[in-house]
Amino acid sequence: MVKEFKNLAYELYQFRRRVVFASGLVTLCFVILLARLLWLQVVQHNDYLTRAENNRTSIVPAIPNRGLIYDRNGVILADNYSAYTLEITPSRVTGSVDALIDELATVVEITPRDRRRFRKIWEDEKTLGSFPIRTRLSDEEIARFSARSYLFPAVEVQARLFRRYPNGSLAAHLIGYIGRVSQKDVQQMPLGREAENYRGTEYIGKEGIEKSYESYLHGTTGEQRIEISADGRPVRVMSQTSPLLGQNLYLSIDIQLQKEIEKSFEGRKGAMVALDPRNGEVLAYVSLPSFDPNAFIDGIEQQIWDELNNSPDHPLLNRPIMGTYPPGSTYKPFMALAALDTGARAPAQTFFDPGYYMFGGHKFRDSNPKGRGRVNLYDSIVHSSDTYYYGLANDLGVDVIFKHMRKFGFGAPSGIDLIGEKSGTLPSTQWKRLSYKRPEQKKWFPGETISLGIGQGYNAFTPMQMVHALSIILNDGRVFRPHIVRESEDSLSQQKRLFAAREEVPVGIRKEHFEFVKDAMVGVTKQGTSARIFANSPYVSGGKTGTAQVISIKQNEKYDIRKVAKKFQDHSWYIGFAPAQAPQIALAVIVENGGFGAEAAAPIARTAFDYVLRSTLKTSTNPDASSKNSDTTAPMLAKLPAPLIQAGERPSP
Repeated sequence: MVKEFKNLAYELYQFRRRVVFASGLVTLCFVILLARLLWLQVVQHNDYLTRAENNRTSIVPAIPNRGLIYDRNGVILADNYSAYTLEITPSRVTGSVDALIDELATVVEITPRDRRRFRKIWEDEKTLGSFPIRTRLSDEEIARFSARSYLFPAVEVQARLFRRYPNGSLAAHLIGYIGRVSQKDVQQMPLGREAENYRGTEYIGKEGIEKSYESYLHGTTGEQRIEISADGRPVRVMSQTSPLLGQNLYLSIDIQLQKEIEKSFEGRKGAMVALDPRNGEVLAYVSLPSFDPNAFIDGIEQQIWDELNNSPDHPLLNRPIMGTYPPGSTYKPFMALAALDTGARAPAQTFFDPGYYMFGGHKFRDSNPKGRGRVNLYDSIVHSSDTYYYGLANDLGVDVIFKHMRKFGFGAPSGIDLIGEKSGTLPSTQWKRLSYKRPEQKKWFPGETISLGIGQGYNAFTPMQMVHALSIILNDGRVFRPHIVRESEDSLSQQKRLFAAREEVPVGIRKEHFEFVKDAMVGVTKQGTSARIFANSPYVSGGKTGTAQVISIKQNEKYDIRKVAKKFQDHSWYIGFAPAQAPQIALAVIVENGGFGAEAAAPIARTAFDYVLRSTLKTSTNPDASSKNSDTTAPMLAKLPAPLIQAGERPSP
């Protein structure tokens, strides 16, 4: 038997290698564990501490109460009230949401409208939050749900503040409305503090003052740090920062005046803006037809939305700042100022009006086919001679007209404190080059200038632009930016901040030219196209009627309102001011498809003047006060020449 001898030295070497390797491996493991420990406990300490704290606590945003909106006399236009809502958090639903709603309907009444609204809000917002399935729960409904709430872990009752518009559709386009924050709203929010301020916010201003003054009305969001148990139940409030209430806003409008004016439209479409020319404060802001803003708060029903959005009357159109119309003869006072300023016409200079104007072989008809004979600048305004302004427009040219009308704000936003104002269209040769694509369309033809003189052609302005331009005349060239919010009020301290009138660069036209045009506009109410409407008025006012064509009439064809569909009938315009010597109110009113300006728009202006000057109306029965009023208006009346229009003739619009 062969005996094997062990190599003890080699085995010892192998053993030592294994020990060293094992020791190194163990040491490496300890180093890795130590490094990981240092990474978690030192480097990532703050992060994991925050995570641990978040598992123990929850930060809940505290939504501020939205500020209230008042009219100039303190009448509430928008307020808040509290109510309970039943809300579902879809991310916490284990099965079908529809099945959950069916089961929930056995406890609390849920209508098909509630289901449609819930689905629409959920699809629009696409967030992980909760969405209302029922709003304004009664005490009995709350009690029934509370007794079975353990069956619905994804459903909870929330106390919410709801916006309310007590006056319904009255001044709806001005006040606007709020709605649930959509994905589009979130995308439009700038990053940073403003976006942070909307954490947890469900509603945001969508239109009108609610949107334009969102930063004032919303307030500042607070927060509560709440300790929660392992199953997510709140234990205690650890700390909190109170939200700052939104600021209250006082508007310049008089809601009673607004109501009187809207009533005077008698169901017709149109718009009216009245302002105080001394500071630009808007007194009334009418856009008809209107809508009920309360329908938008919880998410408007699809049927109601379709009716509003598809209506041929366009009730959602904010007409005072977004509706553009040819101004018709209300443009003539501004054309007269351009004539005086350029020296193209002198006040005493006369032109023969045969009832038409010939240019390039085309006959441009006057509203009075018999003509008015010799007409001077004063007569052209008082009796609204189209022929006079056809010739004036031709003499001035489109670019000179553009230059002077731009001074009065035509073709540019007035700067009113509402979002969405349109610029309108003030044509020029450059405007046409930029507006059209084909070369033959870019060229300005001389014949296109003629109709600009009577406010037709490419001219298209908003009612806001018209009254803003009128106020510049009344202020002898001083320009005040129109505004609606008079002051804001801190909800806690009740301290108020006045929004001062903003005066801009004045218009460089001589004062006597403004006085001449104002006198002529007073003549319109005494001898001219609106004399019948303002007969026996206890105050003296000034104004100008206007009739704007909706469709063109052929040269040899006579306009017959009986043969024209209602939607193609002329618009009725009136711009005016009162009292004449020291105007307290200036306005522009348009009645869509209302016909002659004196027939539809002027009576609405009379209603507004009567309301604002009611103190004058009350004292007019006093002989002393009446004589005092007559003395005040005498200088203005003394300047009126004898009328040139023959008895029995129909005044032009």
